[in-house]
Amino acid sequence: MAKIQARGVNREFQIRNTLGRKERLKVLEGFDLDINEGEFLSLLGPSGCGKSTFLSILAGLDKYDGGDILVDGRQLQERSFSRGIVFQSYALLPWRTVIKNLEVGLEIRHIPKHERRRTARQYLELVGLAAFENQYPHQLSGGMKQRIAIARVLAYQPDLLLMDEPFAALDAQTRENLQIELLRIWETDKKTIVFVTHSIDEAILMSDRVAFMSARPGHIKEIIEIDLPRPRTEDIRNSAEFAKIRKNLWGMLQDEVLKVQSYGGYL
Repeated sequence: MAKIQARGVNREFQIRNTLGRKERLKVLEGFDLDINEGEFLSLLGPSGCGKSTFLSILAGLDKYDGGDILVDGRQLQERSFSRGIVFQSYALLPWRTVIKNLEVGLEIRHIPKHERRRTARQYLELVGLAAFENQYPHQLSGGMKQRIAIARVLAYQPDLLLMDEPFAALDAQTRENLQIELLRIWETDKKTIVFVTHSIDEAILMSDRVAFMSARPGHIKEIIEIDLPRPRTEDIRNSAEFAKIRKNLWGMLQDEVLKVQSYGGYL
């Protein structure tokens, strides 16, 4: 059974057009997707196609207007500790040390103090930052902050990890290092990951499958299997198969971008 089943999902927002009149903007329409237990799936598509909207719905941060979403065979609930989300921004609490930032979710779950500390240290070691547990966020680099944000979510052990362009704000070298770091962490316990990205290379490097979305109103246009060996390293970017997949995805993306441009950026 699939971990997530989305069928005919629709989402609309009310906006004001250039004349100041209210209109309904369709962001998702007829969105169908199955996500398997333990897989790393990336959502890729043109800007504004609804990638982050779908992720927010899965996280319980947004609603949907039609269709159906099942998680583990049960109707999607608005809030659940079985789902964790990592955003572009680090969202660390500046007045708390690194170790206490990791304990936030555990505190909400009323985990005893000694167990919170043990678990937090375990995940700090997992992301290679055990030596920084008593530092504050302002004392860390951007890459270190994002590692802490990932560790904080992993610490309360969600079954499903939702990631909305978590490396977008980082420099190229740090981004590439964290891509490999995340893959190493994922290989450890194979949590189900849904990963939103605008980067074709990132989607290929990380994913078991890439769900390519159409221009707005977004739906799944094609599922691309990434049949590349694991564990993956930076060297795989130089392979002929990587280049072939990239060329295919680039062509698909350009088609959708041209579609948006033909409508003056509005669909």
